[in-house]
Amino acid sequence: MSHSPRIALIHALTDSQVPAWQAFETHWPEADIHNVLDDSLAMDLAAEGTLTEAMVQRFITLGKYAASTGFKETETQAILFTCSAFGPAIDAAKKQVDIPVLRPNEAAFEEALNAGNKIGLLVSFEKALPPLTNELKEMAAAAGKTIEVHTGIAEGALAALKAGNEAEHDRLVAECAATLEDVDALVLCQFSLARAAASIPDVAGRIVLTTPGSAIAKLKRLLA
Repeated sequence: MSHSPRIALIHALTDSQVPAWQAFETHWPEADIHNVLDDSLAMDLAAEGTLTEAMVQRFITLGKYAASTGFKETETQAILFTCSAFGPAIDAAKKQVDIPVLRPNEAAFEEALNAGNKIGLLVSFEKALPPLTNELKEMAAAAGKTIEVHTGIAEGALAALKAGNEAEHDRLVAECAATLEDVDALVLCQFSLARAAASIPDVAGRIVLTTPGSAIAKLKRLLA
């Protein structure tokens, strides 16, 4: 295995890109990362209100394309999707390629399930919450665990980030996190939320997980 594995990042939100890049720079600078972006997906999901078969097919197309990039020893060795609201579509794409494909939250959810039974999910994109809650509960059931899920929506945070007001984004996320103190693990469920982790005060007995940090740790294990 090369010390510079080629990994494709697939984004449905422009705001997910920088947190992903920063996480790789911090946790795995040797990785050779490449990017595929279709920021119309998040807008279409918001407009439709639900994941459609057409969106699923678009994810399959993106996955196949990303898996086909490179040549010989530089072929793509893994795919990381950074878009949290599209779990079923990502699972469909997984079945169409023969390299590791990670949903953005699965590694963080695995860590959260190992941390305890009370898990907090924090989002700034409200449409992401139902599929993420379902994903976590399905993973818990598969592991034979009974869990309590507590949720929070950082209202206005995503709009602040899109407007370039990063400090306001982080403040709103920290404010929301303060309502989720009585949990064993708090998952910041979108890549765009990772930047706010440093603004969240420590709480005894609670770990705070970012999706890019957990995903990179799992990719390193898979490609070791």
